[in-house]
Amino acid sequence: MFAKCCAPLKVTTYATNLHGVLRKDEPLCVLTVHAHPDDEASKGAPTMAMYGAQGVRTVLVCCTGGEEGDVANPALKEPGQPFHGLEGDAEKQLLAQLRPAELEQSAKVIGFHHVEMLGYRDSGMLDSPANQHPDCFHMADLDEAVGRLVRIIRRERPHVLITYNDDQRGYPHPDHVKVHDISIVAFDRAADSAWYPEAGEPWQPLKMYYSAWSRMRLTAIHEAMLRLRGESPFDESWFDRPDLDGRITTRLPIGNYLYARSGALRAHRTQIDENEPFWFGLSDAELAQTYPYEDWILAKSTLRWKVESLQMVEIDLDHRLIGVECSGNVEVENLGKKMVRWSRLKKNELVREELMHSLESVESTTMTGMTEEILDIAREV
Repeated sequence: MFAKCCAPLKVTTYATNLHGVLRKDEPLCVLTVHAHPDDEASKGAPTMAMYGAQGVRTVLVCCTGGEEGDVANPALKEPGQPFHGLEGDAEKQLLAQLRPAELEQSAKVIGFHHVEMLGYRDSGMLDSPANQHPDCFHMADLDEAVGRLVRIIRRERPHVLITYNDDQRGYPHPDHVKVHDISIVAFDRAADSAWYPEAGEPWQPLKMYYSAWSRMRLTAIHEAMLRLRGESPFDESWFDRPDLDGRITTRLPIGNYLYARSGALRAHRTQIDENEPFWFGLSDAELAQTYPYEDWILAKSTLRWKVESLQMVEIDLDHRLIGVECSGNVEVENLGKKMVRWSRLKKNELVREELMHSLESVESTTMTGMTEEILDIAREV
């Protein structure tokens, strides 16, 4: 998600005059925004663990306390367990007391350096009475909620901001929608001194990524479950969800960090049933064999590169190819050859896989002139 250039490049434009380049002595930081405790476990935990292990500062912003959640783990309602005999308000009250500790444990498993609560109440599911609670996130004034997030951005100074995508048709939870709404505004306002002057020195994140529900991942896990377990929890309704695969720009190999997902999910004992195949139908090792990636959509970048000769290839901190950004006239063959030579230099199978993915996705999107000849060269790497 962070960019390093593999050839001398010239920066031609930038969104603000505050932070035009990434200085070598500047500690890298990624900030991710989530709606409820447990969302950080199910969306992006391995990616955060990977970057944390590489020395990047990782910050979690959780917008609500999850007060409207249900006790999804039936074992906690058994005799001798904390929710035995509790219903209604009594159950909700205990749930609200337990969820902060679950979030703390989850954050430790993932390795977050800092967790910040934005301070709103859970809004509940769409069209539920909780949507109208005056303290809920859904009812929060947009400018006020953005201001809270801007204050955190300016203090933490992230280079990458991660949030929910703009297509919530598959799961239109009001808090998830609100996370997206405040994040896209905060990304710009954090750099504008005219907004929230009391909230600290302006800071411009370099990039914003959306999380993505990958149809390719869903299909791979579904087929693996049928093959290994004889059944799958994913019925046809899951495949009726909007397919966002065509928007995915970034695929990170995180197979070695899947422990962060499973461990963080288990930390949320009130929300996660360890016997539920939806969460744990495959072991970490099996999932790493099935689909060892997390997928992201590059939603916004303040980086615009003009390439002097060959093209710029964007590489993440671990030197894996994760996408292409360029502007102006593009010599497509030169870009392909540059990528192929870089892949040969690295002599890394994961790099080669990412190279092929990037070439194929670029061919169908931003650089329609990519030729079959270059794809043939890449396949020989």
